[in-house]
Amino acid sequence: MKLIVLTLAALLSTAAVAAEPLKKTDGVYVDAAGMTVYTFDKDVAGSGKSACVDGCLKNWPAVAAAGELAAPWSAITRDDGSKQLAYKGKPLYLFVGDKKAGDRAGDNVKDIWHVVKD
Repeated sequence: MKLIVLTLAALLSTAAVAAEPLKKTDGVYVDAAGMTVYTFDKDVAGSGKSACVDGCLKNWPAVAAAGELAAPWSAITRDDGSKQLAYKGKPLYLFVGDKKAGDRAGDNVKDIWHVVKD
């Protein structure tokens, strides 16, 4: 019985640490400021790499990853050593064209950028 209680306590403390890094609003994931996040079709899920580099990052900044993450969330390490949040293995980005919370101007840009849904 004592082992079960200790195991349950360990699971609960792990769950408390691994909070959801993004929230869902109107069917899509957004950051804490309500800004829509996107995936990039040129990124390969699970590769641990981002295809959006240099000039691409000026328009599509990487969403920073912090803290403990649990599936479907993970982090990749960018070439500069920073951690980028990923959803189901795909790195996540913001779009500079989105000016206020809830904007989705980046959805389907060049048919390769997409809002994140389940």
